[in-house]
Amino acid sequence: MDTVILTMMIGVSLFLGAFFVLAFIWALKTGQLEDRSKFLDAVHTDGVDELNEAVMLEKRKKDAIERKNKSSYRPPD
Repeated sequence: MDTVILTMMIGVSLFLGAFFVLAFIWALKTGQLEDRSKFLDAVHTDGVDELNEAVMLEKRKKDAIERKNKSSYRPPD
């Protein structure tokens, strides 16, 4: 491969990499990646039944983990 082509490929890749890093930093600083209203909108659109079901699911999951920890056999040290 010719060194001119190789040099050009390295230069273009460094330029594109720097461009995307700067774009990512800009997005972080300006809050482009934050969705502040996501959770509030979810609460407003969910009904009482869906929220009660979510609470019961979390309770069942917690109970299942507690039962697993109590019933699992662990040999003495």
